[in-house]
Order: sequence, then C-alpha cells, then structure tokens
Amino acid sequence: MNATMHLNHKPGEIMQVDRAGDTATVIDTDTGEAIIDYVFVSSLPYSGYAYVEAFFSMNQECWIAAHVNAFRYYGGVTKILQCDNLKTDVISHGRNEVALNKAYSEMAEHYGTAILPCRVRAPKDKAMVEGTVGVISNFILGALRNRQFLSLKELNEAISERLYEFNHKPFQKRDGSRASAFEEEKAFLMPLPERPFELSEWKIATVSPNYHITVDKQNYSVPYEYIRQKVDVRITKTTIEVFYGGNRICSHPRLYGRANQYSTTEAHMPQSHQQYIQWNGEHFIKWATKIGSNTETVIKVILNSYKVEQQRYKSCMEILKLADKYTPERLENACKKALTFTPHPSLKNIQAILSSSQDSAKEEPENKP
Repeated sequence: MNATMHLNHKPGEIMQVDRAGDTATVIDTDTGEAIIDYVFVSSLPYSGYAYVEAFFSMNQECWIAAHVNAFRYYGGVTKILQCDNLKTDVISHGRNEVALNKAYSEMAEHYGTAILPCRVRAPKDKAMVEGTVGVISNFILGALRNRQFLSLKELNEAISERLYEFNHKPFQKRDGSRASAFEEEKAFLMPLPERPFELSEWKIATVSPNYHITVDKQNYSVPYEYIRQKVDVRITKTTIEVFYGGNRICSHPRLYGRANQYSTTEAHMPQSHQQYIQWNGEHFIKWATKIGSNTETVIKVILNSYKVEQQRYKSCMEILKLADKYTPERLENACKKALTFTPHPSLKNIQAILSSSQDSAKEEPENKP
C-alpha cells in the first residue's frame, strides 16, 4: 500500500510551475492557418493564486520569460521554485521541451530563489500545480475554445480576463478567494530585484592589442591588463558583461546598428593613451596648421576616419611628431604627396613617403607638345 502525506504549505514558500496539457490556437491572418499556442501555469500552493500566459513555443526563451512575467504578476518571489523533473545542464531547442540549464539556474539566482525539481516518479510532489492546471484548462481554456483569436496578444488578454475571475472566484469550502488569500501571502514574498532577469548567451573572446573585444561585429573595451587573454562574455539584449577567472571585470551597454562601433571606457586605457582624451580635435588641427595646409588637411581626414576617439588622437599625435624626426617642411611635403595618391591618407602612407624620401623627389615637369 502506498502511503501519502498531506502537505501544509507556508505562505511565500513555493511557486510551482507547469505547462497546461491543453493548448490554444491563434489564426494566422495571412494564411488562415491555426497556430498552436502553449500555456504556462504557475501557482502559489498556500493561497492557490495562479498566473497563466500563452506562448507560441515552450522553448528556453519563452519558458524563462514566463517565469519573469509570473514574478512580476505576483509582485514578489517565493523562496523555492518547484518545477517538473528537468534534466540539469541539458539545453533543448525543441519546440515543446524545456530543460533546466545554465540560463534557468541564472534566472533563479537573479531572483534569489532555489530550484527544486520534483522527484522522479513522484508526481504528488507537484499535486497543487497539476490540480490547478486541470482547473485552469476547464475554467479558462475551455471557455475560450470556441473563440477565434488573431494574435497572441489578443489571446492573452482574454486569458487575463478569465484568470481574474478564476483568482477572485469564492472558495467552495471556506471563506474568501484565491485573491484574498494571496493578500495575506504577499507579505511573505521576497522583494523583486531592481531589474527583471534577461536571458543571456555566453561566448569566449580574446582581448586584442587595442584592449577591445569584438562581439557580434561590435567592439567593447576591457582593462588593458587583460590584452591577449581569453575572457568569458555574457550577452543580453541590453548589456555586455566580461568575466575573467569567474570575476566580472567590466560591462557595457550593448551596441546595435552599423557594424564596427566602439564602446570605450577611459579607465581601461594605458596611462599613455588616457592623455589623448584630455585633448580634442581642435588641438591637433591648430598644431597641424602651424606646419602647413596639407598637414592640416591630413589631420582633418584622420579625425573623421576613426571610430574610436583615442585611436584617432593617437594617429594624429604620431603624424605630427614626424615633424620632429624629419622637419616640419618634409612632413608638409609628405602630406602633399600622400594627398595626390589618395583622399584618405594614413599614418603608414606618410611614414612610407618620408622613410623612402619620396617627399624630396622633384616633380617631373609636364610634357609640352
């Protein structure tokens, strides 16, 4: 004979989560096809208060989003998050499968709750949420079965209306409702963090000699001490975080738009590079003007060509210092020569002209008929 035990749940202790066995549908307005929607259900066993939301999939991204939305709906976090028996460290991309993986663990850590999967072959561990799923299927999805929805938003609005009725429906065997019982339980929930959890992706990057890493064709600075080191990068929709040896060493707002943009923090630069930040483009233009009009033109081109401020200042400095090595007159001639080759001369162009003395070569006279 199998023995069973009645569980007395404490307020604010557990949030149980599951996926409803029944599905809903949304009509694709372009094709008329019925798209299957999967329904997430969570319940607080103490009060019975529930949260329900439909998604086009129950993949990792939707599963995490459902939890974040549930915590927001309750206005707090339980100490324990009880889910179905999920395989730890298995990432599943299947449409219907959810796996307990690094992202799920990160989400629980972000909210300060502990994941407690149900024991294998012990479905009574999750009896409350399974019972709620059945009631939800009848009360909400059953009532909506004959209605037609043209968008997921429209479906979830209808679910929200029925959910409100469900949570405020009077208990049959005691006073109050799930909503009134939740008002007592809410005081026992842990507070929400300052910001909701964002699903992340991890990559490995190598810090380049210019103390930046490249992530999705965008560049982010790292303290220069980590040049040539491999670092772990955590990527969310809004943030890039860089870790070395398990410790976070910097973060940046994530860049979007045209490729090869730079996000550079002054403190990440070597001291010799930081001095350039104290100057501005006007400083270098005035310096170049004293040497000559061609040098001024080249410096203006350099200032407009680089995407990272300290890099263009560094190039300007190196070009203008060539006047000390080769004289201002030779630098001016080299800039003039470079501009005849290309409208966008570089430091290497000018260095090559000076080192090969092309700036001193007399221009050949034009052949006259």
